[in-house]
Amino acid sequence: MLRPYDTAGVIEAGTDEAGRGCIAGPVFAAAVILPADFHDPELNDSKQLTRRSRERLRETIIKEAAAFHVASASPEEIDAVNILNASIMTMHRAIDGLGVTPEHIIVDGNRFKPYHNIPFTCFVKGDGRYASIAAASILAKTFRDDFMREAAEKYPQYGWDKNFGYPTAGHRNAVLKYGLTPLHRKSFRILPDPELFGL
Repeated sequence: MLRPYDTAGVIEAGTDEAGRGCIAGPVFAAAVILPADFHDPELNDSKQLTRRSRERLRETIIKEAAAFHVASASPEEIDAVNILNASIMTMHRAIDGLGVTPEHIIVDGNRFKPYHNIPFTCFVKGDGRYASIAAASILAKTFRDDFMREAAEKYPQYGWDKNFGYPTAGHRNAVLKYGLTPLHRKSFRILPDPELFGL
């Protein structure tokens, strides 16, 4: 069972990102403040859930969260500042949009930058430990997946409705055949082993 909070008696926001390892598309992040009595037995790290479960939980989180916000950083921003800084910037944007100032922030992962002098704690695999981080992981992933499905309608040859911008063999082969799109992250090593692709 996920823990409801890390620090008792304060307004605590959990935050997480989605899409950090992709070669195309924005990185998304969410911040969530849950009521102290929130409980859903299925709530977990988004990567451990089926699409149906994630989408059901998204609706529950949106309905029952004390506050939530989802933000993104564009491929151009990722290329300008690198993916780590873009991920943290996007988490800051998500916290900006909460409409409530948290008194403590819990972050999935091991890297973060101070946000308005609010205390924060990083947790590796925090999305499998704390409810608010798990909720943030679900919002970030589902909103990003929706974005990539829409993008796939404009660029159907890259298979983004299935790979969501991750560097699968099919995605890379499509890059070889059709070239890069404005949604590709130009600073990434999109074809890491050219010999595999006959180059």
